Amino acid sequence: MRETGLKKNLVSLALEVKRKMIDHEDENISVTRQCEFLELSRSSLYYKARPKLIEEDYKIMNKIDEIYTEHPYYGARRMSHVLRSDGLSVGRKKVSKYYEIMGIVAIYPKMNLSKRNQAHKIYPYLLRDLKVKYVKQVYSADITYIRLKQGFVYLVAVIDWYSRYILSWRVSISLESDFCVEALKEAIKEYGKPEIFNTDQGVQFTSNSFILVLETEQIKISMDGKGRALDNVFIERFWRSLKQEKIYRLDIETVREAKEVISEYIKFYNMQRPHQSLDYKVPASIFFGDVRDKEEQEEVRHRSTSHALWKGLVEMVVHFMDKF
Repeated sequence: MRETGLKKNLVSLALEVKRKMIDHEDENISVTRQCEFLELSRSSLYYKARPKLIEEDYKIMNKIDEIYTEHPYYGARRMSHVLRSDGLSVGRKKVSKYYEIMGIVAIYPKMNLSKRNQAHKIYPYLLRDLKVKYVKQVYSADITYIRLKQGFVYLVAVIDWYSRYILSWRVSISLESDFCVEALKEAIKEYGKPEIFNTDQGVQFTSNSFILVLETEQIKISMDGKGRALDNVFIERFWRSLKQEKIYRLDIETVREAKEVISEYIKFYNMQRPHQSLDYKVPASIFFGDVRDKEEQEEVRHRSTSHALWKGLVEMVVHFMDKF
């Protein structure tokens, strides 16, 4: 069917005009259907352009990042007090604006890198009281702010909970969902799918494109509850290690340089950095060693099952022959 002149005109409209045309109160046409008609992605609908910043802004934001990395439960009021004690006169409202720019809007007692989209489905938290006993049982993803000398980027990473192994990562200059979907697809393609995938309730992780990948792979979806500071504890610890051991020690000038630095550190983290919680082993040895162990156990189980079935079949035949 040929496209009508009206739709051609609508599709050619500027992005900002399309956003303004969306009627969130329309009961007859859903927001999703309106976006499809205008050929406007949901992530573009909710994306906010960065405001113009000066050198002083970056100085304050970088300091906030350092403090938040050490104390991720600080709200705007407490952050403002700590900044003033460090000689930076920044009020609570100004701190809140910086949180929004950096994408770490506070949800007490945990800051969450992106606001929840009320139109997206939220899934239950599946990890409460769950004992994670092997690799590929649980993967999780999160986003963090990475400072540059003049500016910043966002980093998403996917981690295996049991081994702490970083499976994939991507860097982006915006908080649209595409880079999160790419990291998710790479983790599954390179290492296989988990039983459960856990994230926060940010719009990137509740987006249709992200959820579709998980549902297509038949992976159980788990999302952090509001105000739960430890739901994604392992990747939060990784952010702290990355920043304190690498990022804060350098003046990173470009996005390309940021990618090189992050890549270098993740290789070190996965292959060389001993973890106290892993009995001073490295994540790679746990992840790949446990994968091999599971494969060998599965092979033994398969052989045992096959042997038992064959033995049972022979016994049935012998019993049947005895009757004649």
